[in-house]
Amino acid sequence: MDQTVIDRLEIRDLIENWAVWRDAGDWERFQTVWHDDGFMFATWFQGSAKDFIRVSKEGFERGVNILHFLGGQAIDIAGNRAVSQTKMTISQRAVVHDVAVDVVCTGRFYDFIEKRNSKWAIVLRRPIYEKDRMDPVDPAAKLTLDPTLLAQFPEGYRHLGYLQSSIGFNVKKDMPQLKGRDVEAVYGWGRDWLAGRPIEAACRNA
Repeated sequence: MDQTVIDRLEIRDLIENWAVWRDAGDWERFQTVWHDDGFMFATWFQGSAKDFIRVSKEGFERGVNILHFLGGQAIDIAGNRAVSQTKMTISQRAVVHDVAVDVVCTGRFYDFIEKRNSKWAIVLRRPIYEKDRMDPVDPAAKLTLDPTLLAQFPEGYRHLGYLQSSIGFNVKKDMPQLKGRDVEAVYGWGRDWLAGRPIEAACRNA
């Protein structure tokens, strides 16, 4: 089989394993999808993959309910580096203002991936948040959101940010969305990555 086809299959497998193992709480295998210097960005967390695994495990054990579903994927490969964009939804359930709700956020996982010692793994994940919504689990329940709090979060993950802040997370308010300066920066870092250039700026918390 052509090596490019093999690489694409391995990268697809990598991204699918991330979602399945993370959501299943299979932490031993979940850590294998990252390189040792891996870095994760999310609305509620920005830091090393090692710390992300630790806090995800802690949240899983106390009942934090965040699930992922994957769709189509586009992969660009340049030597031992690759950029993968995968359509995804993030689904989180929690209680907001005494009402059990589900938030579904649609976006993309934008992954900086590298092949080291014959193994593809993630160096950096920068999700892109495109749109979201919040629905009561019980359709008959009445939910009233605080418009001032809701307006504090970007449109692409407004309801996800509202839910996460309501249960105690510190939500980052400049994550990449469908359009704008932040997502254009991610695309630029992706081009730099494929060209073999460093991307330290992509890993900054600020």
